[in-house]
Amino acid sequence: MTGDEAHHASYGLWLLVIFNSAIFILFAFSFAKPLNARDWRSFGAYSAFIVALFTEMYGFPLTIFFLSGWLETNFPEVDWLAHDSGHLLEMIFGWRANPHFGPFHLISMVLIIGGFWLLSASWPVLYRAQRAGTLATAGPYARMRHPQYVAFILIMVGFLFQWPTLLTLAMFPVLLFMYWRLSLREEREAEASFGEEYRRYAERTPRFFPKLNIERKAA
Repeated sequence: MTGDEAHHASYGLWLLVIFNSAIFILFAFSFAKPLNARDWRSFGAYSAFIVALFTEMYGFPLTIFFLSGWLETNFPEVDWLAHDSGHLLEMIFGWRANPHFGPFHLISMVLIIGGFWLLSASWPVLYRAQRAGTLATAGPYARMRHPQYVAFILIMVGFLFQWPTLLTLAMFPVLLFMYWRLSLREEREAEASFGEEYRRYAERTPRFFPKLNIERKAA
């Protein structure tokens, strides 16, 4: 296979775009199970991020083409049209072995797996609370008020470490703002429904960043 043929085979793989997007969207859906319009908005934002990611990963490398002048000038030893070169952080920081074993890819996998674990642990707690008409305060909800949003963010940050693109980098702060707005709306609704119970829960439970349980012994 010539170099041009290899480059052509690296992208334009639209079936892989569809397949991988469907896998990660359906996998998240199996845990998140949107129930209302707000749930669908948060899940839809995650899905748009995933489609944009795999479109560049297997379809058309827009970021590589857009940055090609800068990349080729500063890193002339890298074949930027090879598929593995889409792991930009590994390439830029000099990891020339298999990028799937590079440091940024390994960080990515930890974040993605952690995000899906948090999503899978959160949904049953929320589902049981909704069925019972009670406040979700067990499991991950005992540590943070919005673990499902945190899970989606962890997954997206993981993919940014693995395969950063201009489009997903531009989408990410917008999605952060959207999840923040949705979290505030959920809190207003929960306070209206549960009153003082929710206020006590909110006082002891952080919104997104769980507290570290560090016991300080008295001197």
